[in-house]
Formats: sequence, C-alpha cells, structure tokens
Amino acid sequence: MEIIIDGYNVIGSDTGLTGNLEHKRNSLVQELASYHKNKGYGVTVVFDGWRSGSIDEVEQKREGICIVYSRLGEKADSVIVRRARQQSTGCVVVTSDREVRHAVERFGAVALYAGEFRDMLRNLARSFDEVEPDHPRRQASKKGNPRRLSKKERKRREKLNKLKS
Repeated sequence: MEIIIDGYNVIGSDTGLTGNLEHKRNSLVQELASYHKNKGYGVTVVFDGWRSGSIDEVEQKREGICIVYSRLGEKADSVIVRRARQQSTGCVVVTSDREVRHAVERFGAVALYAGEFRDMLRNLARSFDEVEPDHPRRQASKKGNPRRLSKKERKRREKLNKLKS
C-alpha cells in the first residue's frame, strides 16, 4: 500500500503554516520516517513548489520517505492526483482538500483527512482500536440497514485500520 500525503495540509492541520516551515517540514518527514519503519508502507509526501520551486519537479529520498516538491507553476494537488491515478486502488491519500479527495476517490484511492492522519501519527504507540471516526452522513430516504456504513465508508475504514495495525 502506498500513502500519498499533502505535506502542507498535514502541517496546517496541526500547527498552522506560520513560523519556520523548513523546520515543520523536517519534523513531519521525521515522523513519517518513524511511521514507515514501524509499518513498512510506502510513503510519499508532496509539498507545493508552485510559487518559488524549481522548473522541474524535485523528488528526494530520505529515510525511506519519498519527498516531492511540485514544479514552478504547479500545485501539490496536481501532483497528488496524478500519483493517485497511477497507483489507483492500492493508494491512500491524506488531504483535507475536498476537490483532491473527490478526484482521487474516482480512481479507487481512499482519502483520509489530514487531521485524522496527524492524530494517528501522534498516537502511534497506542492501540488504535479505541479511535472511532465521525459518523458518516445518512439520508433518511435510503432503504436497508440504517446502521450499516456506506461501501465507501467501509472501504475507507478498512484502509485506515490497515494503516493503524
């Protein structure tokens, strides 16, 4: 399983995007490296380079983590969607951006909220069986078992549980 992470989205969900961004990026990469060592999943973190980046997309490997900076004029969202399309169903995308979430779900990828993933990183040593995500929205007019989660939500939780265990 490959995890593609919107780096600034995860950083912003925790401490905001003010202050020393280089320090925050390095801190996130260290957390992700620790996660990678414990879980063994492939991890790619994507940062925006569209304002002051290189002419070409820059990809680095550090401690088993793939770090990608989008090229000048291209947002990280485009890189994330492109990589999710290549990976499709074996991919988990971590972002809180609604448009990106919808785009990657069309390719069969599972989308997790940045804050949800951040909490998971924070509680890595703890058992994740106690964590229960928010209830999905239900429409009153649907038939069937009202307590059964939607197929999309069941798939999302299955991937989330794989990331946790």
